[in-house]
Amino acid sequence: MTLVILAAGMGSRYGGLKQIDPITDNGEFIIDFSIYDAVKSGFDKVVFIIKKENYDAFRETVGARVEPYIKVEYAFQDIVDIPEGFSVPEGRQKPWGTSHALLCAAPYVTDNFAVVNADDFYGRDAFVKLAEHLGRLDPTSTDYCMVGYVLRNTLTENGTVSRGRCATDSEGMLTSITELTKIKTCGSDAQYLNDGGEWEDLSGDTVVSMNCWGLTPAIFGELKDGFVKFLSSEKGKELKSEYYLPGAIDDMMKAGKCTVKVHETSAAWYGVTYSEDKEGVKNALRNMMTSGEYPNTLWK
Repeated sequence: MTLVILAAGMGSRYGGLKQIDPITDNGEFIIDFSIYDAVKSGFDKVVFIIKKENYDAFRETVGARVEPYIKVEYAFQDIVDIPEGFSVPEGRQKPWGTSHALLCAAPYVTDNFAVVNADDFYGRDAFVKLAEHLGRLDPTSTDYCMVGYVLRNTLTENGTVSRGRCATDSEGMLTSITELTKIKTCGSDAQYLNDGGEWEDLSGDTVVSMNCWGLTPAIFGELKDGFVKFLSSEKGKELKSEYYLPGAIDDMMKAGKCTVKVHETSAAWYGVTYSEDKEGVKNALRNMMTSGEYPNTLWK
């Protein structure tokens, strides 16, 4: 099984290349913990999706650390890597989002795979659940999965966040994802800014997507077709529009082209959305190392 890590973003709100910003006293990054948990859960290859100009930084740091433990490959997300017949709109400066990033990795992914963000800490439980699900699937299967987190376990006190609100049926199958782009903490619950520009209450128990997916190579054909439709639309001509992976999967699901099992976890998610988040994440990981949940040095 392959772990695909979305690491092409520069983290504009954070102010730097946060994916390779040391988060432990030993110099490990958040990304190290995802790879460590994936290896422990049975994954044997990792594909980093990065910008080409960041290759040396990744290769010389986390890449060099993990190469003795897992096969490593690199895919480059480039704004000009789009289907024939299309061109980049004048003035556009950024690539086309997470679905586009995953398409850039397609040549390196030949077996069932998980997709995660580089700057998110998901916890071991997430990778165990992904591995168990993917291990049951044929590579042609479209019975995908995602790990769903409890909203209150994913929030920050330092600003608003975007989360995909998940709706499921009685069997835990995903029925829809609604992207909420501005969510803020409100006690043990939350509020989000609705389309009318008003803050609306949101339960802290809401299950949300943190871009933690279990997929098979069967998805690439659908993503290619969806990207063509996106680029052909008016939205695709906007200079900052993105072809998001949750939206693409939601479209496939509603068209009857895939199913998505939601594996819920009560684990805490940690991420550095804002620079002020870093100290809290460092303390949480330090406590996990002190308690023995992780070794004091991940890669020995």
